[in-house]
Amino acid sequence: MGMTKDELFEILNNGFSESVIEIQDLAGDNDHYAVKIISNEFKGLNKIKQHKLVYDVLGKKMGYTLHALSIKTEVPKE
Repeated sequence: MGMTKDELFEILNNGFSESVIEIQDLAGDNDHYAVKIISNEFKGLNKIKQHKLVYDVLGKKMGYTLHALSIKTEVPKE
């Protein structure tokens, strides 16, 4: 199963428009990634709520199509 880096980027980019998204393939198996998302949508939210937004965007893909994801979220610096 799994998903490509491009597929993951497309899903995240659709969910977090006007954001900076960096994706690193951790194992070369289309199943383990690290993402860094810098978005104004995280403004005023704690890390747990920021990460929940990421999981909400991924929906049922997380845990099924995508096995492991390390998430780093940030609000843009002004």
